[in-house]
Amino acid sequence: MEGVDGEGIDKAVDSKDLQQQNKALDKLTDRVEDRQLDSNRVQEAMASISASAEADANAMRLREKELAAVKINAADVDIIANELELDKKVAERTLRELKGDAVAAIRHLLH
Repeated sequence: MEGVDGEGIDKAVDSKDLQQQNKALDKLTDRVEDRQLDSNRVQEAMASISASAEADANAMRLREKELAAVKINAADVDIIANELELDKKVAERTLRELKGDAVAAIRHLLH
């Protein structure tokens, strides 16, 4: 009878070890799956950031094209730059943003 009981104990121990191993394996697999999910989230976030940056760059290029198309008077640029002691690029940019209106540009720069 001891042999039977001994086998029962061995089977119980083996079963317990097997359960522990299964739990450990489940935990390991969960970590791998979590890492894969995290990796996927990172890739999605990076793709989103890249798309957003590209959209911003396209919008900026479009805005620069619009501003370049605005006709401005070179004399207005010189007057604004000299009188307000500004760089000509700043005076020109402000004039372009305000559709070439010199008075509006001066008001904007003074405020």
